[in-house]
Amino acid sequence: MTEKVDYARTKLQPPSPSSSIIFVSSKNEILLLHRVKTSSSFPSAHVFPGGNISLQDGEFLPQDIDPARHACDDALQYRQAAIRELFEESGILLAKDQVTGRLIYVNQADRERGRHAIHEQRVTFRQWLKEQKPTAEPDTDALIPFTHWITPANMSKRFTTQMYLYFQPFPDSSEERSGVGFRVEEELREEDQIPSSDGGLEIQEARFLPACEWLKMSRSRQVILFPPQFLLLHLVSRFLDRLPRLEGASMEEMKRRRLELLRFVHSGSPPWTQKCILPRTIKVLPDKRHVLALDSPGLEMQGVDKRGETEMVVLVRFEKEGPRDVDVRWKKDIIGNDTKASL
Repeated sequence: MTEKVDYARTKLQPPSPSSSIIFVSSKNEILLLHRVKTSSSFPSAHVFPGGNISLQDGEFLPQDIDPARHACDDALQYRQAAIRELFEESGILLAKDQVTGRLIYVNQADRERGRHAIHEQRVTFRQWLKEQKPTAEPDTDALIPFTHWITPANMSKRFTTQMYLYFQPFPDSSEERSGVGFRVEEELREEDQIPSSDGGLEIQEARFLPACEWLKMSRSRQVILFPPQFLLLHLVSRFLDRLPRLEGASMEEMKRRRLELLRFVHSGSPPWTQKCILPRTIKVLPDKRHVLALDSPGLEMQGVDKRGETEMVVLVRFEKEGPRDVDVRWKKDIIGNDTKASL
């Protein structure tokens, strides 16, 4: 059991439970959302779809009773929030028929009306879903845990975020659910899952690109990526962006890359499905970039058998507009002052 943190005494901000989806398209591209510059969280940054857990996702212990409530990572509430937030922010609906096990089809006009009604709290996601099809339910089983992140204690706004992978079905897929390709309703077409902004409420653009392209844009300062997004894109890119590039890869090759990524996600000690990470600065390089260690799960996880990533570190320059010049390196190389070594 976790040891409760005395937030009043320590003057720390309790982290808010949230979740995010690393959504992999049928072309093995990754969905990122460009947040508006007036956003209270991650302004102007490119982020994975996601957000805070709400009561409609399921009840958590109130913060003032048990601030360490986020210790139950990968609870059903996290999964339901991830799918609801994806729908609200991008219009992509991940719901299946309980009878057939297939993803359901809802036309674009109804999806647009639904996502705004849910965001405005005129209806819950589950209520709206049942109105579309009584046997529909969020496709929570297809989410694959891929690290849990906790915001450093010195930040005024903190989150405890469960990350998930989700693989969009390939076109005309008739496979049984296998983790890389799922059955879908006959009417569900690829163009029905094209993402869109939420009208500028929080998101100004929703876009698919290969993970390697997002990383390239971050390195050239065209987009802002926070360390968790950069690291996870870096890991995903190692498998999904291998040569030949996506446009030249067959469907069988794309499936093989997904399977290799899945094997990686379930590997390690602990596996990446269970890593819990609170980034912390262990060194500042001569170029003013911070070296973030990823091995600690943080104060809230004391007394719980949770560990982070011990072999990699993230380099980042913190600027007023957000994190810049982010990169991923082997920890042994950085501790040895070899700042040019790269993964």
